[in-house]
Amino acid sequence: MSMRVISIGSVLWDVIGRTPRTMGAGQDVAGRISRDPGGVALNVALGLTRFGVATDLLSAVGRDADGDAILALARSRGIGTDMVYVSDDLPTDRYMAIEGGNGLIAAIADAHSLENAGDKILEPLRDGRLGSGETPFDGVAALDGNLSEDLLAAIATGPWLSAADLRVAPASPGKAVRLLPLLRHPRAVFYVNLEEAGLLLGAKPLDAGAAARALVDRGAFRALVTNGGMTCAMAGADGVIEAAPPRVAVTRVTGAGDSFMAAHIAAELRGERGERALRSALVAAAAHVSGESPS
Repeated sequence: MSMRVISIGSVLWDVIGRTPRTMGAGQDVAGRISRDPGGVALNVALGLTRFGVATDLLSAVGRDADGDAILALARSRGIGTDMVYVSDDLPTDRYMAIEGGNGLIAAIADAHSLENAGDKILEPLRDGRLGSGETPFDGVAALDGNLSEDLLAAIATGPWLSAADLRVAPASPGKAVRLLPLLRHPRAVFYVNLEEAGLLLGAKPLDAGAAARALVDRGAFRALVTNGGMTCAMAGADGVIEAAPPRVAVTRVTGAGDSFMAAHIAAELRGERGERALRSALVAAAAHVSGESPS
């Protein structure tokens, strides 16, 4: 298998308001507002480069100031951006969230440009730069659920990623069911939280271990299920492995799952397996939510 990694999906700007106070609907409180690079694909790519893994992006941005700035930032972190589709008529996407002391209060992801770009973002997998229908890409591909339902379904059965070590994340619970067709992919590894797993399964699982096992029974090659500060699980043909995340003070939640996914991919590329790789991912996610790792 090739060691080249590509990250496919959303590249956008996160606008996040954070307060240490517990919040409810309709409340107006003091806090801090930041504008940071985001999107699952970019977050995963940033995480991989921090672990020394060379990564290229397949995504879409607008030919605008936001698009220029986020691609320049990605390049400055060592991420390949030459294959990103730059649209003349679609704006760069955005994400907005409110986080309180009691976790994520609300969020809106505006990834319409990525959806509207459609299969243009996959052109490098067809034109020979990364692969073609006759010689599909055979490296690691991280894929997020911000792509359109039609495109995700086409990826599940098409040739472009048929030979890839495919790592899949839903982006949010609201987009989890988009990933259902990818359960048919022969090598798809799913990274989901307990709520997302329940949506994919159509029933609320008892815990992470039960959820991971059920996803493999439904067709996933492997499944990793997180549950906040509770026990996490990974299931595959060899059974289920469980591990508890480190206890840390939570200062941010957006991007925690992406950090977990990137760290697990990087750990396996280093040769770590099973519980050791799972624990490496949990440590990285804990560092992210505690504010110890770069955003």
